[in-house]
Amino acid sequence: RPGRSIRELTGQVVNRADAPLSNAIVYLKNTKTLTVKTFITGDDGKYRFPSLAQNVDYSIYAEHQGKRSDTKTLSSFDSRNQATINLRIDK
Repeated sequence: RPGRSIRELTGQVVNRADAPLSNAIVYLKNTKTLTVKTFITGDDGKYRFPSLAQNVDYSIYAEHQGKRSDTKTLSSFDSRNQATINLRIDK
């Protein structure tokens, strides 16, 4: 819908062999308000955060059994309404 500054972030949490990780916890942090949303992945390792503000940077990482992925950034300069960030946990 034009004129709406809402976007969605989706992606997948995988291990070193690119296999999906279920029950990984994905942390999405709004760098403006510092609020954190979480999502627990299913068997397919996928996560989804709908209704994100367009003018905010978000940092995102995943944890699984005590290991964590690198932290990635969804930038406010990324104007796509639908962004995809995959997260890898070396295990």
